Amino acid sequence: MSCKNVWILGEQEDGRIKLVTHELLKRGRALADKRQVELVAVMLGEKIDRDDLQKLFHYGADKVIVVENPGLLHFLPEPYVNTVFHLIKKYEPEIMIASATTTGRTVMPALAVKCPTGLTADCTELDIDPESGNLIQTRPAIGGNILATIKTPMHRPQMATVRPHSNKPLDPDSSRSGEIVYETVDNSLLKSRIRRLEFRKNTEGGANIQDAEIIIAGGKGFKKTENFQMVHDVANLLKGAVGASRDAVDLGWATYPQQIGLSGKTVSPKFYLAVAISGSVQHLAGIKTAENIVAINSDPDAQIFQVANYGIVADLFEAMPLLIEKLKNRLKP
Repeated sequence: MSCKNVWILGEQEDGRIKLVTHELLKRGRALADKRQVELVAVMLGEKIDRDDLQKLFHYGADKVIVVENPGLLHFLPEPYVNTVFHLIKKYEPEIMIASATTTGRTVMPALAVKCPTGLTADCTELDIDPESGNLIQTRPAIGGNILATIKTPMHRPQMATVRPHSNKPLDPDSSRSGEIVYETVDNSLLKSRIRRLEFRKNTEGGANIQDAEIIIAGGKGFKKTENFQMVHDVANLLKGAVGASRDAVDLGWATYPQQIGLSGKTVSPKFYLAVAISGSVQHLAGIKTAENIVAINSDPDAQIFQVANYGIVADLFEAMPLLIEKLKNRLKP
């Protein structure tokens, strides 16, 4: 096969490149180095910030392919899929990865069908098989109880989506530079049967947990819905987001978008407070890039204490009311 190079599908919002693009570049850089090929960032949009495009080289890209058109300003499935497919046919990448965001989860399956090729969704790890050179794609299966390793030996490009915030970007290297290629596409590829009417943020449980810098998360130790309100109270006081273990979601105390772990979201906040969460392997996988972890648990042997920066062995029904009281007093206007 003549296919070569590793591609990442970058993302932008109102012309500014999003953090998940830099995260993907770290993943792609490791793969491109092992394959000894170029790392290419693909950016679709309209009037994308030029400084942001240059910074893609600082974060690991060798080349950037840009398609700008008013029809690509906001994400719509058909124009994005058709445009990227046009680029794939022209350049024939060997590997293409995207973030498991709304954009990545929508575009990549449709592309896989059109190519046609395989796609492994929601990967936690990516690597290169040293013998075959194939992409090794690792993702949770059976509710996160096992990790499956998947390869696509017969088709190209090999495609995968990876969890946003599952790794931090590379430290920027301002000495790096590269080539920006501006491509155009026929307007027929930008036709869409869907129109964007408006955008509404989901404010349930506070901020989006994947974007939040502060997350207060609760587990099954709260015993009932009424008690779980304490998690919301602390989150509101700290202007943070509410997260939950899978048990808490299964019990109906929180919603799935608030679930953290292998079978939920991967988060990377500056501050993560885990209350009554034992710290199963599945949950810990979702918080491994958090900067500061504080845990409150009545079990001194709880797994969560092995990763926590600070651990408090206490009954939550004593600790949480006291924490809420102290925060209210400290935050008084």
